[in-house]
Amino acid sequence: MTDAPAGLTATSVPSLPRGVRLRYDEAREQWLLMGPERLFKLDPIALEILRRCDGARDLTAIVEDLAASFETEASAVEPDVRSFLSDLAGRGMVVIG
Repeated sequence: MTDAPAGLTATSVPSLPRGVRLRYDEAREQWLLMGPERLFKLDPIALEILRRCDGARDLTAIVEDLAASFETEASAVEPDVRSFLSDLAGRGMVVIG
């Protein structure tokens, strides 16, 4: 994983950029994050994070929603969510607004 891009804060609003989308592949029976000439297979946690990257929720809201859904503390979820989104932002698969 990469370090957080400059500007990734609790109030940053992640979203999928133009040309990147979530898709369920029936043949693979797998959720994918698809972009121009890129394809990432998603595990269930990655999918849950990306489903919340709707361009409306900030990082804090995403973390709190995940923590509530998985019945854990936000402080336990936040570092992994931040690292995951930072890595995808570095690969151009997520935009941090």
